[in-house]
Amino acid sequence: MKTVLAAFFCGLLSLTQAQKFEGLAPTPPMGWNTWNTFAGNISESLIKEIAQAMIDSGMQKAGYVYIIIDDCWSAKERDADGNLVADPAKFPSGMKALGDWLHEKGFKFGIYGCAGRKTCGGYPGGRGHEFQDARTYASWGVDYLKYDWCETGTADARETYKIMRDALYAAGRPIVFSMCEWGQNKPWEWAQEVAHLWRTTGDIGPCWDCKPKKEWENSIKSILDRQVGLEKYAGPDHWNDPDMLQVGCEGLSLEESRSHFTLWCILTAPLIAGNDVRNMNPEIRDILTNREAVAVNQDPLGKQGFRFFCAPEKEIWAKELSNGDWAVCLLNPANQPAEMTLPWNDLTFLRGTFRVRNIWSKKDLGTTEEIFRGKIAPHGVAFFRLSPITP
Repeated sequence: MKTVLAAFFCGLLSLTQAQKFEGLAPTPPMGWNTWNTFAGNISESLIKEIAQAMIDSGMQKAGYVYIIIDDCWSAKERDADGNLVADPAKFPSGMKALGDWLHEKGFKFGIYGCAGRKTCGGYPGGRGHEFQDARTYASWGVDYLKYDWCETGTADARETYKIMRDALYAAGRPIVFSMCEWGQNKPWEWAQEVAHLWRTTGDIGPCWDCKPKKEWENSIKSILDRQVGLEKYAGPDHWNDPDMLQVGCEGLSLEESRSHFTLWCILTAPLIAGNDVRNMNPEIRDILTNREAVAVNQDPLGKQGFRFFCAPEKEIWAKELSNGDWAVCLLNPANQPAEMTLPWNDLTFLRGTFRVRNIWSKKDLGTTEEIFRGKIAPHGVAFFRLSPITP
């Protein structure tokens, strides 16, 4: 009898301890999400078209493996047993069939839920249904859950997200857990044991440094500025998330899209695209699939970059890489082009001499013994990889 009771209490204790599937996100997740371009105008056929376009464009091969269906995928009500069900008009084959199809194509299946009673779009939320929903997601073959924070009332974010973390663990299927509570409760200070990534700000808009059209959205530059100081909280399996990519979306110039992508690579941010990849031009495709840029983001050392220097006319961002390499971004934050210089010996974190590689031009520029000089477009960047020269 004592043995039985001991086993019971041991099992009960395990449910109260931190339980997160480890090793699912050793580098930041890469994929595509429906929201930025399509919002609620989604369907089974759209997802399949996007998936095929990602294969054809080389995005899947470049590492974009998660396809995430955001809000508005479900029916307006749960079924008679309280289960979530897909909107039959949008997803007539159901979510398990769609997940199976994505897996057959080599993708991983992501879906959206919400910690409140309703999602942000007014669909059934997960409050009070966490363990039931986790079992549903697992039965559908879900690999990634984005979990929002609408209609939560006075709920405590830390405890609420722990419930879904434990529910996912109990369901038994390893699922990347993406917290989307908009950074309101400083999740970087406590979410490492809860989720694999967490939002650090409100939603991102397709706007570099202006007021977005939607009141809940934030400009890319304002989100960038709010990442300063957060680098110490990020690492393998626990990433700061400054929100999805607006690369290639209407509202950004080509230079702004390139800068946006560069800085998200420096930040070691999740690279979740949101453009209409079926119709993207070659320049946007080349940004998203630039292997040297992606390699900076996906570097196995897993260190988030930091802002080294900030002035109205120039910013310098840097990221330590494996094997002694560094990535450096020179940003022109101004609204006019600028002739800019970068004396490498000003970067006090560097030790010794490095070979310099321009990531976007794909050209070697000599060594750090030479000063970089170049003209940089408004809101543009120069992006470098530095590799140490062994004596």
